[in-house]
Amino acid sequence: MDSDVDIVVLTDNPRHAEAGVWTGLLGGEVVRLADWGPLREVRVRRPSGLEVEMGVVPVSWADTDPVDSGTSRVISDRHRAVHDPAGVLARLSAACEHQ
Repeated sequence: MDSDVDIVVLTDNPRHAEAGVWTGLLGGEVVRLADWGPLREVRVRRPSGLEVEMGVVPVSWADTDPVDSGTSRVISDRHRAVHDPAGVLARLSAACEHQ
């Protein structure tokens, strides 16, 4: 409970950036909405007190030619791809390792 959970969702569906989508899935209340360049932050505090930070970005956020410096910082700070059927995050991870 001393930390939060950070999740980045790559999507080209603008509906996924709506706060109600995440409160509906996670429960709890929105405690912050912010835009950080192309990333839309939706921070939700669950009833347990755990905060989940959803970063919703367009798929182009993961472009590798070249890798954006902000994207590289996020990826280089330990990550785990949960669902990556097209290998977008695998290619991004490899590109960040070689920078």
